[in-house]
Amino acid sequence: MRSFHIQAGVGLTASTEHPTPRPSAGQVLVRVMATSVNARDRLIVAGTYAVPVPPGRIPLSDGAGVVEAVGEGVTRFRVGDRVVGTFHPDWVHGPFPGWGELRGTQRDGWLAQYLAIDEQSLVAMPDQLSFEEAATLPCAALTAWSAVRGVGPGDTLLVQGSGNVSLFALQFGRLQGARVLATTSSAEKARRLSALGASDVVDYTSTREWGARVHALTDGGADRIVEIGGGAETVAQSVEALAYGGQIALVGNLASGGGMELTRFFQRAATLRSVSVGSRSDFELMNRDIARYRLQPVIERVFPFEEAPEAFAYVEKGDHIGKVVISHG
Repeated sequence: MRSFHIQAGVGLTASTEHPTPRPSAGQVLVRVMATSVNARDRLIVAGTYAVPVPPGRIPLSDGAGVVEAVGEGVTRFRVGDRVVGTFHPDWVHGPFPGWGELRGTQRDGWLAQYLAIDEQSLVAMPDQLSFEEAATLPCAALTAWSAVRGVGPGDTLLVQGSGNVSLFALQFGRLQGARVLATTSSAEKARRLSALGASDVVDYTSTREWGARVHALTDGGADRIVEIGGGAETVAQSVEALAYGGQIALVGNLASGGGMELTRFFQRAATLRSVSVGSRSDFELMNRDIARYRLQPVIERVFPFEEAPEAFAYVEKGDHIGKVVISHG
């Protein structure tokens, strides 16, 4: 089989042919059909991720494929099943147990033609999705679903920007009956967000006090805000946009949160909750919602397996709206 590996100072390098792994007890062998690139993966390959990554690591946390063989004692899957991997390999259910070992950093990831993986680290694919669509789900979709869980008719949700988590949050919020607003930085992105169902889009480059603008548009503030940046200035605007008793779901930390003024936050009687993607049980619940609502992930572009380095370069430019996917088929 072939795979791609991280090489310091170079980025991605393609392997020569090497043996296909054999599943051990409790594992299945997955023929990988598609993978997707997250912001985290871009940093890992560029060598700027916060966690050390050993040279030669196979990247990508998100992938989907077909079970080709099963090891001794496997009961959850059979040969031919369509499966998708979980972001947290060891978090099956219950409270968050800590970050542990993740694929693409401490463990080899999905950017290979085959992967031997513990059956507990997989879920069944939603029937209506293609492999390319399913490969977008493990990180961005589950993070968004966890962030907006509990939002429903009569609620107002604010998403920030047009990144993958925000797009999924917009979709889940709309499907659950909430009114969804968004912030963005360009007219074209505003158009795309409106087409996906955003009732109002605020340009944060021309409206510096966008929190007050959202508060006015919602006649009292948003009930839930999906906070992407995590910086003190951005969180301060989110607090201004928030309704009394509302919740900020912190899903990213793109900037330092130091120096945050807590007085306004306290006055809003607000809740700040960090979101660490989700467990396998959460993933299975999300997939039921995806099947029920017939949700279709937004995909910007699909690259063939041989062009994986080009897929990373495309993500690096930052102009896309939707997931960038690598097809292994």
